[in-house]
Amino acid sequence: MTVIGADAIERAAKAGEALRVAAGDLVTPLARERARDLGVEIVIDAAPSRDEANDRRAAPPADRRPTRTLRPARAAPRATVLGPPVPFVGPPSGALYRRGAPVTAAGPAKPGRVVVVGAGHVGMIAAMRLADADLFDEIVLVDIDEGRAAGIALDLTHTAALSGFATRIRGVGSVEAAGPADYVVVTAGRPRRPGMSRADLISTNAAIVGDVAARVAATSPQSVMVIVTNPLDEMTQHAWQVSGFPSSRVVGMAGVLDTARFQALAALGSGVRADRITAWALGSHGEEMVIPLSQAGADGHPLDRLGLPETIDRARGSGAEVVGLLKTGSAFLAPGMSAARMVLAMARDTGEVLPAAVLADGSYGIRDVYVGLPARLGRRGVAGIVELPLRPDELTALREAADRIRERLAGLARAS
Repeated sequence: MTVIGADAIERAAKAGEALRVAAGDLVTPLARERARDLGVEIVIDAAPSRDEANDRRAAPPADRRPTRTLRPARAAPRATVLGPPVPFVGPPSGALYRRGAPVTAAGPAKPGRVVVVGAGHVGMIAAMRLADADLFDEIVLVDIDEGRAAGIALDLTHTAALSGFATRIRGVGSVEAAGPADYVVVTAGRPRRPGMSRADLISTNAAIVGDVAARVAATSPQSVMVIVTNPLDEMTQHAWQVSGFPSSRVVGMAGVLDTARFQALAALGSGVRADRITAWALGSHGEEMVIPLSQAGADGHPLDRLGLPETIDRARGSGAEVVGLLKTGSAFLAPGMSAARMVLAMARDTGEVLPAAVLADGSYGIRDVYVGLPARLGRRGVAGIVELPLRPDELTALREAADRIRERLAGLARAS
């Protein structure tokens, strides 16, 4: 095989003739481009027939005198004129590209833009993980402190060579300045301080989330919103109501985080890697969190039940535990990565099932309230709710969690 580069095209152009190449030769994308620019026709000679190939293999070495054999004349092989270039996928060598040249790849277009509202620690970590994935054209951080958003964006941009991504990152002062997005991650809101519950934030953060949701609906009416602001379940339902979006395009991040916390804590006492433990954190992101042990396992085997109730209790209170240790802030590494995990699952459109705050559709006997359930995620948000075979006590606990969320939403409605 011979690699035909742009230099061969230019020589043919100077000679004013077509370029003939063998059937097995590889014409680089740049050569095709130059042929179009210079009007050079590329002609591919037909591959030799099986008889001809056998004749060549049977030919004597050059230092022997061959026996002259007369053969019937064969027609000259037909030539094929190369048509329009086909999409080029994966060259055998990086040398086939010219520096800076565009590369045509097969498959769907990349999702264009993710907007992360809130350039605090959670938003920063989410933006970093999304940029590292090298899946999007652009990540935009939005914060009322525009300098902070721009500074973090520039700092993250400086990691492009270290992490190996080409995603652009910007920081702006408003949702409108960010531009239309495919996905919007809402982290804006007041964080918890020591001694505060998530419910203590409900009125303050409802005003922030409601304003953001209205702006997102006007700027990115086809986007999917992922809500991270606490109290998570209530803020997700509030964002859905304010935005007017279909419920499939408003989803809350809580179950991914709570599941990861349980997996990590269970791993500490079991000797099994955290990523080999399976579990589902459902219900509320708080005291009514439900982790059904009937669905928990390690390497495909049921978890040892010894000590697991204590592990569940610690997972429920892990956010407050971090707040107490930090004293001046709340958890941000695991929450930021959890939000990014959900966006990546949707953008990759693999149909992954993750625990998330979604609008109940009658599954598990719950309807019309946002609560943590197993949800199949697709490119356009929630593709469906998956029902697990829960035990009766687990199902009761899940329904009670939904009732408590309803009560808090009623209180929010009265306050507003």
